[in-house]
Amino acid sequence: MLALLGAATLVLLARAPRAWLAAAGGENLKSPQNVEVDIIDDSFILKWKRSGDSVKNVTFSADYQISGMDNWIKLPGCQSVTSTECNFSSVKLNVYEKIKLRIRAEKGNHTSPWYEVDSFIPFQKAQIGPPEVHLEAEDKAIVINISPPGTEDSVMWAMDRSRFTYILVIWKNSSSVEKRTETVDFRHKIHKLSPETMYCLKVKARLRLQRKVGFYSPVYCINTTVENKLPAPENIEVSAKNQSYVLKWDYSYENVTFQVQWLHAYFKKIFGDHSEKWKQIPECNNVTTTQCVFPQKFFQKGIYFLRIQASSRNNISLWSEEKKLDTEIRTIIFPPVITVKPLSDSLRIYLSAPKDAEKKSVNQRYPLIYEIVFWENTSSAESKILENKMDFTLPNLEPLTVYCVKARALVEDEKWNKSSGFSDTVCEKTKPGNTSNTWIIIGIFIALFSFLFVIYAGKSLLKCINYVFFPSRKPPSSIDDEYFFEQPIKNLLLSTSEEQTERCFIIEDTITIAPVEETHQIDEDKKYNSQISQDSGNYSNEDENSEDKTSEELLQQDSL
Repeated sequence: MLALLGAATLVLLARAPRAWLAAAGGENLKSPQNVEVDIIDDSFILKWKRSGDSVKNVTFSADYQISGMDNWIKLPGCQSVTSTECNFSSVKLNVYEKIKLRIRAEKGNHTSPWYEVDSFIPFQKAQIGPPEVHLEAEDKAIVINISPPGTEDSVMWAMDRSRFTYILVIWKNSSSVEKRTETVDFRHKIHKLSPETMYCLKVKARLRLQRKVGFYSPVYCINTTVENKLPAPENIEVSAKNQSYVLKWDYSYENVTFQVQWLHAYFKKIFGDHSEKWKQIPECNNVTTTQCVFPQKFFQKGIYFLRIQASSRNNISLWSEEKKLDTEIRTIIFPPVITVKPLSDSLRIYLSAPKDAEKKSVNQRYPLIYEIVFWENTSSAESKILENKMDFTLPNLEPLTVYCVKARALVEDEKWNKSSGFSDTVCEKTKPGNTSNTWIIIGIFIALFSFLFVIYAGKSLLKCINYVFFPSRKPPSSIDDEYFFEQPIKNLLLSTSEEQTERCFIIEDTITIAPVEETHQIDEDKKYNSQISQDSGNYSNEDENSEDKTSEELLQQDSL
């Protein structure tokens, strides 16, 4: 018995899950299929398809979960919905945060499993809806006013309303083949149309940065008016010359005056009517020619639009096609004024901007860099450098060499490539370098030393010449007189051979004769020696003394 009860219990337990699943609708009530989220502007639509079951009276409910939250919140507008879509645009969501949705089928107390939608960022998933278009007709133009997609208090495009551009397709109603496509702003005038002709058009918006392109608007059609008696000026061109803008246009009528107005491009990005924002250019008011000139300083750096109107007596033309003026592109950049100062092995470069009549820099509104080209005067090989300063040095140049330099100004902006012409070429010769100065100093010292050496050598040579050819008559006081008279002075530099003479004496028996002859001979010898000493200075008194001594000795011998 107990065994039977146990088996019955197992059977009940085995069947319990099926019963619970049936109660939960697990078998009979299935989850929705092909669930999608469509977002157009600020409209949030959740769509799905029913399951294949033929279960009637089924409703659907959805929940949402914001990134960073754990709990699920019932999705307003999507509770107990009988259709296969619901609108939850009333939910105040941050369109730049992730959101997750889930949906299930319900019938009474029975529900299907949840079907979860992959998380998404509403702004990335959103599509641009068709804009609203308002048209105004002229004789040869149509004025288009476009309202940005979404509502005025749109959350989805709140940050991008001024960034919309619009693609317009226009064609004659009588011929849908000849279509013309233009990219326009929210207020635009289509020119070069035919009077009294019906034109149709459609417009769609786009965001370039996000690469989003919207849906086309419905087709709008309008008839152009009868041609005006006084046509609007055509073919407007603007150019820059010196420090002025030159505005030219074509017009075939005579005795007509013109006025020119301008508008900052900023207003083209702001939705609304800005017709009162147009301002007059004083230099171009009531001009009788088809051109006018006004100074560049009239406009600050930026983008502007120009338009022209003709008038003759009581007739006034419509405004011409608007001409875009970008001051950065139209402005002429003038070459800098260059000054070069030579230094040792280098050149110092000074750059300055040209001045206008008011002595103001003509390029002062633009950040500039400078390209410098320099080369040796005897060579055609050029070197180039870029400098953002107006005072710099060209180093490592050859000393005592002529270099030529020229420069031009470049606008430091990646958006557009603008440069001036080259300045006048300036040539300067570098000064001697440090090596040359060293050799010059060494040369000066060598020359000074050589000069002193020549003076010393000349003085010594002069002293020798005086000593040889012009000796002093008196011996130096340092020489002892006794030694001087005992030793004969002989000139060593000027060697002259002395005549050697033998002195012969005749001794006879007669004592009286010998002394006389000897005395006579001695006197002659004294005269001779004295004469020689006076003439040449080569003989000393020592000879005389020796001769005297000899004579005395002979006399003594004779007397004996």
